[in-house]
Amino acid sequence: MLGYTWIQWLFFFFFYSFFGWCFESTYVSLHEKRFVNRGFIRGPFLPLYGTGALMMLIVSMPFRDNLILTYVAGCVGATVLEYITGVLMETLFKVRYWDYSHKKFNFQGQICLESSLAWGLLTILMTRIIHKPIEAFALWLPSSVLTGVTMVVTVIFAADFALSFKAALDLRDVLVRMEQAKDELEKMQRRLDVILAVSEENWENRKKEWNQSVESTRAGFVQRRDELVNGIEKRFERAKELLPSGRLNLNREELFDLRSKFGVNLQRPELTTFLKDFTKRDMLRGNPGMVSKKFSEALEELKKSAAEYKKKEKCAGSFAIKTGISHGTYGLVAAAPPRNNDTCRKKNLLTIYEPESYLLEEPNVLLLDKCSWRLDGAEWQPEQEILRLDNQIRTLLHLSLIHI
Repeated sequence: MLGYTWIQWLFFFFFYSFFGWCFESTYVSLHEKRFVNRGFIRGPFLPLYGTGALMMLIVSMPFRDNLILTYVAGCVGATVLEYITGVLMETLFKVRYWDYSHKKFNFQGQICLESSLAWGLLTILMTRIIHKPIEAFALWLPSSVLTGVTMVVTVIFAADFALSFKAALDLRDVLVRMEQAKDELEKMQRRLDVILAVSEENWENRKKEWNQSVESTRAGFVQRRDELVNGIEKRFERAKELLPSGRLNLNREELFDLRSKFGVNLQRPELTTFLKDFTKRDMLRGNPGMVSKKFSEALEELKKSAAEYKKKEKCAGSFAIKTGISHGTYGLVAAAPPRNNDTCRKKNLLTIYEPESYLLEEPNVLLLDKCSWRLDGAEWQPEQEILRLDNQIRTLLHLSLIHI
């Protein structure tokens, strides 16, 4: 095809994928003022550039003697490829790895005029200048050497692509679960509003407030997850105040069930598992312009969590407290031995001489002991955290819950 063997075409693909990675990583790193490993896969390759280069060579070959037609062919061919690739990736992974929505004359944020014109210039630059020495080098190399090197790179690339593909699917699944968890919180908040409204003495005023809340939701008002969590906590506190009066007797079991579901919702094990994987965190860091129309809030939260996770790694064992649920404690709090970092060293040990209030950055950031258990001679149950078990047993015995 066009005078090249399939091995040579494959060699060109890897070379221009590497060339594109060098170009984009350098540009984005300078813009972000930190090293950014750009691209879908973790290795030094950007397949879109490799595929685009082959596309440019193929579509420009019939017009190699006409500069204008070469430019036009490069604009059209590369733009079509970029659009198809972007749409397929967004459909499959639910995120957009590049976004031109902020550019003028863009189409669906996938392509834009500026990018298309640049593709045309790059086509001329590649076919007239860059490709000639690369072609000469590929033709000069002994066939056995070219084949051996290309096959080794192919195996490495295939393994990297498979891992990155799975990481992208995992990212999609995490975003879906995060959105589902938020939907559950919204339903929980609305149900608590109904229960509390019915139990309040000034029912008519509470009814008006609840109707206004429903209308706000229908009008498109969207609460952030942290706002939902804080709102639900306040509603449970109000329910706790009303329990002794007997007004919530009809909804007592439902309240316990909602409280248990709320605790499960706060655990978010899928988020913790995702953040522990360096490859998945690096995918977020390597694509700072990544956006999602359907899961925009979840994606932004995930990016923020990944950045905070990296900071925590640098300060392992530190006693970091920010926002969340109010608690009280006293005694000596000791963490893991500090690293050689003054900031971390100051945070690692904290002596509390009298009761103090504090705010957890997230639920269960402190280590919790686990135990297996049984109640009234029943079957032994699997291990779980003691504090969480306490509330589960309280629920079974119809006792008031404690705040974990």
